[in-house]
Amino acid sequence: MKKVFTHQNPLIVGNARNLLEERGIAAELRNEFASSAMGETAPLETWPELWVGDADYERARELLDTALVERGSADWTCGRCGEANGAAFELCWQCGAPAPGA
Repeated sequence: MKKVFTHQNPLIVGNARNLLEERGIAAELRNEFASSAMGETAPLETWPELWVGDADYERARELLDTALVERGSADWTCGRCGEANGAAFELCWQCGAPAPGA
């Protein structure tokens, strides 16, 4: 299993899960109720996360990147960990670093 998406807003994560499952990709929601631990753990560790099987990871990333990209915006590469992120991501999905200019 690999983490394919995380966001502080559980509704956005739920919508991403629905999109993947609509396309036949099983997605597991983790940290659904972890917000109660906020203050005792790092905030990013309490965000809801979507995880998919290894075989579905690339297709899931592609679907989410396409669905979340705003027209006219560009993808970006994280300056901290080097991960490629879709334009809709305000924070690096891998390490949580902010997008350039954010």
